[in-house]
Amino acid sequence: MRPRAKLCLKKLNISTHTLEVEGISMTAINKTLQAVTLGEARRFENLHIVPLLAPAASAADYLTLGEAQQQGLAVVTEISDSGSVPTLLLKNDAEQAVFLLDGEELVGAKQNRILNLSLLVPAKTTLEIPVSCVEQGRWSHRTAAFESSGRTFFSKGRARKAERVSESLRDWGDRNADQMEVWDDISAKMSDMAVRSSTAAIADAYDQFAGSVDEYVAAFPTSETQVGACFVINGTICGLELFDSSDTCNKLMPKLIRSYALDAIEERLDSAPVALSGIEPFIQRVAAAPADSFKALGEGEDLRIRSPSIAGGALTARDRVVHLCAFTRESADRARDNGGRMR
Repeated sequence: MRPRAKLCLKKLNISTHTLEVEGISMTAINKTLQAVTLGEARRFENLHIVPLLAPAASAADYLTLGEAQQQGLAVVTEISDSGSVPTLLLKNDAEQAVFLLDGEELVGAKQNRILNLSLLVPAKTTLEIPVSCVEQGRWSHRTAAFESSGRTFFSKGRARKAERVSESLRDWGDRNADQMEVWDDISAKMSDMAVRSSTAAIADAYDQFAGSVDEYVAAFPTSETQVGACFVINGTICGLELFDSSDTCNKLMPKLIRSYALDAIEERLDSAPVALSGIEPFIQRVAAAPADSFKALGEGEDLRIRSPSIAGGALTARDRVVHLCAFTRESADRARDNGGRMR
């Protein structure tokens, strides 16, 4: 078993001047990032992960979707027999809220989907949830209900989706992605990685590279106080994920590592070690970026980052940031195959 790297704590030097000029929506993100420290970077192949650490371990006061489904307390279905591509129905029968992760893939029913953004669905609530299709070639029931998979959408696709969801909220007040763009991203990924799928399902790419993806997951165990991470592929900062508890991070980090691993495998280079000096400035830019606030579906508020260099958003509820995802625009715009040509 690979030994865990010694954690090297480094307090982030995040300015607080943005709290007044950017308003209350950024206060939550800024204060949350001020409270974390950087752990020592770990590397496997061409992926570096820098842990984000809290002062102490903490438990979640909600269930993840996977937990709720395993306990028979949450069911996700098509909204009707005829179905609707951008909308599913979640019934939460639990006595607790259920957390759904941005980009989490739901498999089954008439076609596989991904969550357009993070949600916290209250206890004993039925809610329509916004999704995007990641299986273009199927529209027939495989199962009556969806199951949460062990992965999220690949990180470059999540970055572009996040950008479109933010635009949709600002322009139209809904949480739609660009479905054609999602399908185009999947098509390019399948072509670049030589994946064949009878239904154009991104799940088939994860299945084909399952062995390699699992190696990445095994290389990055979470530590007791870890609440998030920054991800770097071939020396390029791709994104940041942050949760409100180490408990949630421990449960969901493998899904996110699979997301970044698929991109790392596609872009794998026999590269030398890279400098990670840009991590702290990137986190500072996330903390300082303005954000627009919208009433969330379910509990809390949706904060959508508005920045020329960063895409993403946060779900805030119960006086804290439940989940933050932030991607560099370089990641959102990057669409190269292994030969380096632009798509």
